Amino acid sequence: MTDQDYPCAHCPLRAKYDNNPKSLVGRLWRWHINFCPGWKAYFTHQSEAAKAELRKKYDFKKYQ
Repeated sequence: MTDQDYPCAHCPLRAKYDNNPKSLVGRLWRWHINFCPGWKAYFTHQSEAAKAELRKKYDFKKYQ
């Protein structure tokens, strides 16, 4: 599967977080990725370098 096959690659809520992490929608999206099966599939599909970048960008420690 490519990144384009995962909705997380172009999620409008993720874009809101990227634009303003402190917004209500942004914070909701960030909380949501802690248990979202779609995000887990997207995240585990990434290369180790991409995973490290996502962990740093989103302060994400699950699915290591």
